[in-house]
Amino acid sequence: MASSTVTSGSLVYERRVVERVHKYHWPAVQLNIWMLIMLIAACTIIGVFSTFIQIQQTLLLPIPWYFPYYITVASLAVVFILLLLWLIFQRRLLPSIVMIGGFILFVLWLVGLIVISVQLWGPSGSVSSVCNISVFAQNPTGQSEATLAWLEQKSICQSWQAVFAFGLVGEIFLLWLMTMAYQVFTGDI
Repeated sequence: MASSTVTSGSLVYERRVVERVHKYHWPAVQLNIWMLIMLIAACTIIGVFSTFIQIQQTLLLPIPWYFPYYITVASLAVVFILLLLWLIFQRRLLPSIVMIGGFILFVLWLVGLIVISVQLWGPSGSVSSVCNISVFAQNPTGQSEATLAWLEQKSICQSWQAVFAFGLVGEIFLLWLMTMAYQVFTGDI
């Protein structure tokens, strides 16, 4: 309600602002599990592709565009999680912010997952076929350079598999985040 005051022929209204803050109830356990799994997935992808870039530079090979791309997307995911934590501590976490940020990361993460899938199981000369023929079909033993090289190749092949696995888990968890944010918005949780 506004109060009015009459002064010398003019009418002045004072507006009283009633501040109503809508509180959203976020499921703490689910949100914490989501953040933990996404941090693990993002940091794994950053670490593996950083190692791959170092290997490519050591071998004087060109660096494929998807290595720095996925490092950037995973870094954005870490920044997004830090932003969510800051908003939680400020008690300002809104479902719309989470849905928009989650959707953007979902699309970026999906592009990286598709590229990794094509590289891992692509039509010809894929990482999986090379690993199956050159690495997993062998089992050298003993203290030799050949055994050490085979162990490094096996590690690289398993790193590709880990990136795909964590990429898939991250994609599913981003979808879960958007669903959770929508449920918080509608009050279903």
